[in-house]
Amino acid sequence: MVIFEDLTDVDEWLDPLEYIDFWEAVAPYRIFSIADRDHCDGLIAGGKVPQATILKGLKHIAYDGLRNRFALRHRYHQTIADQGLRSLH
Repeated sequence: MVIFEDLTDVDEWLDPLEYIDFWEAVAPYRIFSIADRDHCDGLIAGGKVPQATILKGLKHIAYDGLRNRFALRHRYHQTIADQGLRSLH
């Protein structure tokens, strides 16, 4: 299992995953059920929804699920100005 520090970590982890890899990667987090997978596979196999569309939606759901489960926030990027303010105080 991957340990996420922030939402950027989740984005970077999810982004390169293809359909089969996605299901294997998210399985330990139990965001989806076997019925969810069967439903998505059926939509793709029946030609009702393109695989890319299903995958995009699944990634959004996984992102939200991981954000909520681990209370993740956006990565704070410290600017040079922020560093300067800290050194003045």
